[in-house]
Amino acid sequence: MIRDLSETLRKILDDKALAVDYPELEAAQIVFDRPAESFSPAQTTINLFLYDIRENMELRTNEPITRFVDQRVTIQRPPLRIACSYLITAWPVGGAEPILQEHQLLSQVLQVLSSYSHIPGKFLQGKLKNQSPPLPVMVARSDGLKDPSEFWTALGNKLRPSITVSITISMDKIEENPVEAPLVQLHDIILGLRSAPTEERVMPDQRSEGYRVGGFVKDADGNPLENVLISVVDLGLTTHTDANGCYQFGLLTAGTYTIKAAKEGGPEKTIKVTVPVKNKQTENPMNIEL
Repeated sequence: MIRDLSETLRKILDDKALAVDYPELEAAQIVFDRPAESFSPAQTTINLFLYDIRENMELRTNEPITRFVDQRVTIQRPPLRIACSYLITAWPVGGAEPILQEHQLLSQVLQVLSSYSHIPGKFLQGKLKNQSPPLPVMVARSDGLKDPSEFWTALGNKLRPSITVSITISMDKIEENPVEAPLVQLHDIILGLRSAPTEERVMPDQRSEGYRVGGFVKDADGNPLENVLISVVDLGLTTHTDANGCYQFGLLTAGTYTIKAAKEGGPEKTIKVTVPVKNKQTENPMNIEL
């Protein structure tokens, strides 16, 4: 997974779209070597040296993670949030005034990486694809490298300008027996006054019922679709699917509703659903394929 992160950073800095605004950076090779005294690339190079791997304590959580797979819910311990820190240096080869070339390359790297608060999905490689939550990016933090001169001395090289970047990935903990349960399609919500303070029954003339319903939106290949706009056309209610393609609405009364799913810049689909949904159905009628 850490290798996938390094390949992701290479993908960002190798992006062909950089050629117009950052031609020097786009032409440089991206490597991940230890910048010791013997490091002497034959061509202009951006080096990303992974120097620190540790848990991101600020993002630690004890909240369990709920995943939706094949219409079932899996509840697991939260993943470790691992911060991977890289030291980025520029190594120009050829041309006049190599020091100024070095400065220019570093400024271009800084501009590119600092433009992202989280790594966009299009760059993610390997096991990082579709990882949730998104990967936060911290560039040039003041606490990134405590003593640069001591660091370079330990590497056996001379001090040179550098940028630190820290990216936090999620690493699932291994569980032999995760908790699994079928996906609930319907929750009954009963409102009203109690018949007595010590009883849970509701007075019949005060009783009102509502239902929390939900479904799953996928593409033709069965992959979940995130951030699809879902609306109850009859009531003007709207929501969006989460990273697992799931959505829900609360407190709908019994009746038939028109549910519309619309992906930005993509297809739309409208279905009719009768509430309450029968939980024993094999396929949730509120599931939508776009």
